[in-house]
Amino acid sequence: MVIASTASFHLESNDIIAGHAIPKVFMARACGGTNRSPSLAWSGAPRGTASFAIIMHDADAPIPGGFYHWVLYNLPGETHRLEPNVKLAADQIGQTSAARAEYHGPCPPPGPAHHYVITVYALDLARVPAPSPLRGAELEHTIDGHVLARGVLEATASTSP
Repeated sequence: MVIASTASFHLESNDIIAGHAIPKVFMARACGGTNRSPSLAWSGAPRGTASFAIIMHDADAPIPGGFYHWVLYNLPGETHRLEPNVKLAADQIGQTSAARAEYHGPCPPPGPAHHYVITVYALDLARVPAPSPLRGAELEHTIDGHVLARGVLEATASTSP
């Protein structure tokens, strides 16, 4: 799903450099990592931002709709950063494509590098209505029409030598 927004803001990480390979520590344990979520920091969100949502997605994954590695929402509008390996409340973290409410680090199959897109959405909603942990596509559908702006960071990962 493509969520339309006309504005963007700055997103960066001290742990993941845009356009580069994701460091091993942030990869899944099955790929030799520690499954630790990266730090994120953002600035320039528009006035009227009531909350933020974050999705880390691998559209190159060989499953329909790609693989959702991180699904966060209900982050207060005053939030402008996440520390590495952040612990969040149950109503702030959705389910990955592995059906777990946690960060799930990359572990692509052998072959070409996969592209991982981390998107922070500035929302006009104070809270995303969610009776249970939302999956990535469910969150995208729920916030469609409520996105004021977004910040994007893209990196790669590969298990090939």
